[in-house]
Amino acid sequence: MKVKYRRLGKQQALGLSYEDGLIEIDSRLKGKKHLEILIHEAVHYLLPEMTEEGTIRLSVGLTHLLWAEGYRRCEMDDSKPMQDGS
Repeated sequence: MKVKYRRLGKQQALGLSYEDGLIEIDSRLKGKKHLEILIHEAVHYLLPEMTEEGTIRLSVGLTHLLWAEGYRRCEMDDSKPMQDGS
């Protein structure tokens, strides 16, 4: 997946997800709402069969959990590999 930021007012959307893995997020989003929409659009890409209602429930739930655990957007350290080796 690749994330791009731009204003999405004309599309009347906060985020968009495409089949090729591109995710667009409205560049004006900050904080907790940014995290929610990023998760929401990633879920659309990773689980395309999930309903919109399910996507909302999952993205809001994960956002609340991660935010309560102190996760914030602050640095880009990806030096340690993920569980799948990526």
